[in-house]
Amino acid sequence: MDPIAKVLSENKTIAVVGLSADPTKPSYEVAQYLQEQGFKIIPVNPTLTEAFGEKAYPDVRSIPGSVDVVDIFRKPDAVPEIVEQAIAKKAKVVWMQPGAENMPAAERAMQAGLEVIVGVCMKKQHRALHEK
Repeated sequence: MDPIAKVLSENKTIAVVGLSADPTKPSYEVAQYLQEQGFKIIPVNPTLTEAFGEKAYPDVRSIPGSVDVVDIFRKPDAVPEIVEQAIAKKAKVVWMQPGAENMPAAERAMQAGLEVIVGVCMKKQHRALHEK
């Protein structure tokens, strides 16, 4: 099975790091789409209290319970710390959206046993898989 298809079919809880409350931002569009597709969205942004009816958290570390995918919408220099939190949280997947690519952080996540997807949009990938 294609690794992206596998990630999207096996994982249902997604921490969206850098989720914006601005409907014109990609993070907002992607989170809204994923929630509409049945995924549980956990907003991660220290400036939000909630988004899409879900409580927001300042960072991955402060999320109670388990997280399957850490979906990152941050600048590449912020990614290593997010990856460390994803590892500590025992997330299964780190997904670096276009613009959040950080290869040393991706390597670190892979070495820690996480599935890593870099540089593709989760919404576009999900939509492409489900239009077949």
